[in-house]
Amino acid sequence: MEESFVRPLRIVPAFVLSLAGCAVQQPVQHSIPVESAHVPFVLPASFDHHAATGKIQHVVIIVQENRSFDNLFHGYPGADTVSSGLDSNNQVIRLQPVGLEDRYVLDHSAAAMFSACNGTPPGQNCTMNGFNNDISNGGPANPQYVYVPHAESKPYFALANQFVLADRMFQSHLDESFVSHQYLIAAQADSAVDLPKALWGCDGGSDDTVETITQNRTYGPQLQACFDYMTLGDELDHARLTWRFYTSTINSNGGEWSGYQAVRHIRYGPDWGTDVITPQTQFFTDLAGGNLANVTWITPTCETSDHVNCGGKLGPQWVSTLVNAIGESQFWNTTAIFVMWDDWGGLYDHVPPPYEDYDGLGFRVPLLMISPYARQGSVTHVQYETGSILRFIEDRYGLSQLSASDARANDPANDPAAFDFAQSPRAYHRVHTLYAPQFFESRPYDGRPPDDD
Repeated sequence: MEESFVRPLRIVPAFVLSLAGCAVQQPVQHSIPVESAHVPFVLPASFDHHAATGKIQHVVIIVQENRSFDNLFHGYPGADTVSSGLDSNNQVIRLQPVGLEDRYVLDHSAAAMFSACNGTPPGQNCTMNGFNNDISNGGPANPQYVYVPHAESKPYFALANQFVLADRMFQSHLDESFVSHQYLIAAQADSAVDLPKALWGCDGGSDDTVETITQNRTYGPQLQACFDYMTLGDELDHARLTWRFYTSTINSNGGEWSGYQAVRHIRYGPDWGTDVITPQTQFFTDLAGGNLANVTWITPTCETSDHVNCGGKLGPQWVSTLVNAIGESQFWNTTAIFVMWDDWGGLYDHVPPPYEDYDGLGFRVPLLMISPYARQGSVTHVQYETGSILRFIEDRYGLSQLSASDARANDPANDPAAFDFAQSPRAYHRVHTLYAPQFFESRPYDGRPPDDD
């Protein structure tokens, strides 16, 4: 791997995350108003809030990496996207097509979020015209202002055509993947922000620390990148429900996206040997053998991710192959699949994120909802966040909320534009892919460290 793709773009710890001195520009207009998570959307009087309880027995979370909504679903019919954006000089920059195979570095730390947001107080009143000020290395001119060519995003568009695309999905947090993957399992990260100094978890020892963010959105004391809060896996264990987290091995650089390695009682407890599964491709074997947990997470390798640093171009094929395997399995009629992108990756998006608290919301990212009870070809404009996926699971299984994120988040099961649990389960129609599961199972392991910037 070239040096430029592994050198961290660290922010000096003493740097205060305030951008109070930035000039406030007029926000880019968009056509669909942002709904507040604190204002419930109106449901039909006949809507059955508990219908999902009897229909959904399995939830699968397919995790992808580092794409904004405008970048990945540029031009999708019925969704709120744009073809150009403003830079910090109020110059119009037209989004250009740049393929998934193009590798370059974009800063997507908390400081980069505030810079791109270009609003005051930091991260609020976003004008969304500071993306050009964020650090980049390589790539095209104006590397933040790009979209994925439709020929490469075609499998994602095909899934959206058959199921549900959410165009008001935001990160629950402000920054990049280490914190993202904690929110995916615990709806919090103990106020951690940005990346650890070494390994992404407890194996790094006491010297492996991570920054924190304060209520005022400044850097706070560092803490060890090893937490001990309650996770969704713990709640599932207590409820005697099953879960599996398919991920890279912790002993490789690619293990960065293994969120549970940063939770002490999981990393050094019995769940580690039974519920954290490597490699990711073991999912295909388990599914074919009739083994699908009540809740499943599947993370990518660098090669099968959509991460700008990786350039594997296999992300859409990986995701659609996973979905095809589930759709053609015995579990289809009782499953809900969420395909989500963990953070914006430094790429332009025009929709200002609503301010919920000191650590959120972050920028808009794509979300696909796939199920035999999902509406066909629907674009929902309801506000969601990372915590919404956890909220769906918690409400389905009668579990408690873990933190502020899932407590405030809208549950997609209550969205008439997303699900109809009164309908008979729809048959799955296979999405065209280039590869069968055996292709991914036979490939050499890709241990590149993608997210060390």
